[in-house]
This record gives sequence, C-alpha cells and structure tokens, in this order.
Amino acid sequence: MKKLIAMALMGLITFGTNVSGNEWNKIRIGVEGAYPPFSWIEKDGTLKGFDIDIAKALCKEIGAECVLVPQDWDGIIPALLARKYDAIIASMSITEERKKKVAFSEKYYNTPAQFARKKGSKITISKSGMKGKTVGVQRATIHDNFITAEFGKTVEIKRYGSQDEAYLDALAGRVDLLLADSIAMDDGFLKKDGKDWEFVGPGYSDPKYFGVGAGIAVRKNERELAKLFSLAIKVIRSNGVYHRINGKYFAFDVY
Repeated sequence: MKKLIAMALMGLITFGTNVSGNEWNKIRIGVEGAYPPFSWIEKDGTLKGFDIDIAKALCKEIGAECVLVPQDWDGIIPALLARKYDAIIASMSITEERKKKVAFSEKYYNTPAQFARKKGSKITISKSGMKGKTVGVQRATIHDNFITAEFGKTVEIKRYGSQDEAYLDALAGRVDLLLADSIAMDDGFLKKDGKDWEFVGPGYSDPKYFGVGAGIAVRKNERELAKLFSLAIKVIRSNGVYHRINGKYFAFDVY
C-alpha cells in the first residue's frame, strides 16, 4: 500500500504540483479532544478516539510523522488559517459554507444528527411540539446552523463551546432538548450519565445543513495535501485498517 501512496506522489509531481513526500514528512493535525467517541483527552493528557486513530493511520500511509494539536472547536478553522497546524481531523462536516474558507479531502465517515429529550417529557419534534422549549447545541456546528434555520423562531437556543458542556446543562435541567451527532450523543451521553434521556424524532442528514460527511480540512492553497489524505482514506478502507479502527469504537460501519 505504501507503493500506492508513492505512485500518487509521483503523479502529483508529474502534474506540476509542489507536493512531495519529503515536504510532508511531518503533518500537524488540529484535533478537538472533547467529542467522544471521536476524540477525548485522558486524565494523563493522552488523546484518544476514532478521529485520533484515523489521523495516525492516514499519516502512516502518507509516510509522515503525525503531530496532534488540541484546539477548541470554535477556533479550529481560524487556527488552521493562522498555520497553527496543517490539517483538521475533528469530525468536521464537508459543507458548502466551510468550503469557502478551507479545502477538504473526501469523507472518512458520515453519521446523522438527532434530537434527545428527557424520558417522560413527551416532547415531539415539530414546531408546535417544541414551541418555547430550550435546545442545547455546540456552537458553530452544523447542528447549530440547522436548529437556527429550521426552529430558530420556535425555540430558545443555548450554544456551548463543547458538547460536554451541553450534556452537563441537560443533566442540570437547563435545556429541554439536545441536538448533536447521533453516534457522539449515544456514546458520549445516553449510555453514560444521560441514561434518563432518549432519542426522539428522525435522524437528519440533509446536505444543505449537514454536508456530505466528515472530511479533513486543509488550507485552500494546499489542496494537494487534501488529495493525499483522500488517497490514504481509500487505502485504509481497502487494506483493513479502517475496519479495525471502526470496530474498536462502533458496531457498524460509520463510513
């Protein structure tokens, strides 16, 4: 598989790009570290999660050292543009709005969004059923954009710097509903402290709001790095590496 990456690099060089294997012997990756099971930080400071393992696997296929750089979500694109790191691997959905600022690889997973409510609340997902309710979302996310556009005149929206902060307010009774990635909320909340909460309503995946899956973001002038990541995604999908990482965190293929 390393030969495939090498051949792709040679192809990129042939077509006049400035990307070479030597240039990318080290890739700094911006990660959030506050979005389990995709990323979290252990008590000893170690970064763990699906995104983290994928980042390491992709760098290995490219033949580059992977340097992980934790970054709060709402500053993650500005820090990329400021050259704090070279790429973002942080469950960032590929949307038209974000493409105005950054370039993306192909997707490496795609899962739907969903609402959750406290058990027994009987809240339904409709403008009438949600009228006057408070919804917690992570700030500057696809979920924030969706709830603002579709229900912004119906509900009160509470925005948080991290998903964990939204979970804490849900437990404290400060929000009536949560909206987040269904897999992240199930693993990071419903199966843990949020056992008195449950999913409600359909899954949401409209590309208008949610894009076409999570991809790896790079600066626009480094699109060839995005192409390398896209190729590496194909390689780990075909050689079993992706399957092993996926099985470590999920009971189904999140791709």
